[in-house]
Amino acid sequence: MKDDLKPKHYEIIRAKHPAYIEAVENLGKAVHGCGPLDSKTLLLVQLGAAAASHSEGSVLSHARRALKAGASLDEIYHALIGLTSTIGFPTVAAAMSWVRKALDED
Repeated sequence: MKDDLKPKHYEIIRAKHPAYIEAVENLGKAVHGCGPLDSKTLLLVQLGAAAASHSEGSVLSHARRALKAGASLDEIYHALIGLTSTIGFPTVAAAMSWVRKALDED
C-alpha cells in the first residue's frame, strides 16, 4: 500500500485552496474526537457512506485509512457487504471492485 493516503487531486486542491483544505481537515479531526467510536470503526462507517454515495475516491481513501487504523481487508469487505440490503448489490460490488483494484495496485 502506498504511504501517501491522499490522492493527487486532493493535493492539487490543497495547493490552490490551502485554507479550504485546512478547514476540511480540521472538521475531520473534530468529528473523530467528538464521540466514543474509535478511528477504525468511524472510518468503516464513513466507508459505508462513501459507497452509498458512489464516491470512488472517498471509498478508496476511507479503505486505506481504515487499514492504517487497524482494520483488516476482511473487515473492510464485511463493512461493504453489510450494506447490500440498504444500497443494493451493484453499488456494493462496485465499491468492492474499487477497493480490490486499488489495493492490488499498491
